[in-house]
Amino acid sequence: MKRALLTIAALLIAISTYAQQKDVYLFCYFKNNGQDGLHLAYSEDGYKWQALKGDSSFLKPMVSRDKIMRDPCIIRGADSLFHMVWTDSWTDRGIGYASSKDLVHWSEQQQLMVMDKEPTAQNCWAPEITYDPGSKEYMIYWSTTIPGRFPQADTSAEGKKYNHRIYYQLTKNFKTFTDTKVLYDPGFNCIDATIVKDGKRFVMFFKNETKLPVEKNLRIAYADKLTGPYSKPSAAITGNYWAEGPTTLKIGNQWIVYFDKYTQHKYGAIISTDLKNWTDISDQISLPKGIRHGSVFKITREELAALK
Repeated sequence: MKRALLTIAALLIAISTYAQQKDVYLFCYFKNNGQDGLHLAYSEDGYKWQALKGDSSFLKPMVSRDKIMRDPCIIRGADSLFHMVWTDSWTDRGIGYASSKDLVHWSEQQQLMVMDKEPTAQNCWAPEITYDPGSKEYMIYWSTTIPGRFPQADTSAEGKKYNHRIYYQLTKNFKTFTDTKVLYDPGFNCIDATIVKDGKRFVMFFKNETKLPVEKNLRIAYADKLTGPYSKPSAAITGNYWAEGPTTLKIGNQWIVYFDKYTQHKYGAIISTDLKNWTDISDQISLPKGIRHGSVFKITREELAALK
């Protein structure tokens, strides 16, 4: 009897230890026009997401003339800080940046003038950060339209105004940055890139923004180095609907890509084990009402408890 009780106690301790060590997924996102700032939701399985803090804001936007916080992207840095960038304006040549130890208390917000040397740049949208453990550098990347810089294949009204390509800067400390360079030019209007490391290669998910002929879908490109060059784009991985703002999780051997079905005012998701064959699981996921473009990352259970 005593041995059985000891065995049960050991099992309960093991289960408790596993529960404490298991990562939790966090989704950072905005709502409406991003005027109230940063929203967070968590999930234990990548399917069911619950908003934190009653789905109210964790951080109010303070920089740029527009003072919005759209398209937030948060990563855990090699310095153990959480680093966040966001779209801080519809028309500025900079992006928002702040850091935090706990996702509750944030540094003073800054506007990084990433396109300051391009006086005709119209915008800086959907910035993201990816860390390269090889070079020990962070790459910040975003989409910008510079009128006349690239051939304009899209003849629609929207296309005449915007013709994005993806640009980047590198930094080791978020204090000094390399000059801005083009990261990806697939030959058409493209936005919303997100890049993750997969073994020895880097995988970029992004949106084909072409309106005429209509595309508005997500695609993939690959590179051996974070800074490229990236391959030609894959065929569309999303279906017969308009999709934007991809973000991805790899759980086991399964890739989940979440995205905004923005014309349908709801979120979608697709799943794959090989990045080639995709299954739509939009009807299997549950996210907070009104969620817009954001990114997913891992936190510990202790960090989640502090957020709660």
